[in-house]
Amino acid sequence: MRAFREHIMKLNVESFNLDHRDVSAPYIRVADVKRLGEGAVLTKYDVRFCQPNREHLEMDAVHSIEHMFAEFSRNHAPNVVDFSPMGCQTGFYLMLAGEPDVPATAALVETTFRDILAATAVPAANEVQCGWGAHHSLKGAQDAVTAMLAKRSAWEQVMAPGAPSADDAGARLAPETAASENATGASGVGEGAAS
Repeated sequence: MRAFREHIMKLNVESFNLDHRDVSAPYIRVADVKRLGEGAVLTKYDVRFCQPNREHLEMDAVHSIEHMFAEFSRNHAPNVVDFSPMGCQTGFYLMLAGEPDVPATAALVETTFRDILAATAVPAANEVQCGWGAHHSLKGAQDAVTAMLAKRSAWEQVMAPGAPSADDAGARLAPETAASENATGASGVGEGAAS
């Protein structure tokens, strides 16, 4: 284990307990599962485009991906709750109602990305419907999505070859999250929203 890991205090935000040097982007993984009672379940996915601390998406592309994915994904799945950018500009959080299902989520992401590639404009990219309507890049969004789709076969491989497992990297999983991930084939621990 890297010495740095041994000196870090465990924190409340799940992703702060994961060594981001050990992941291999792009990937899609279960980041959190919330059981809300009466059978309601929310699953948050880490849809990571870029290798942490090595590359990032430009903000106008992030903004346009956010708009298009939020709009287009709902044409394919009624259980989309939210799609939000990560502050580090390396990916997004996708929240779906329902139990974790990484293969089905990857299929939804792929289908929505293909919609983004076919788009001729960014929906709601104007001053009436957006807080910064001029700050968009359709080309930037499509370039980022093209790069992610080029590595589609690797989306379910989260940890870099030879990296410690998520548990060895200091990740904390609630027992129900670990069980859900084992059942769906997801690996690792994802970014947790700080709010």
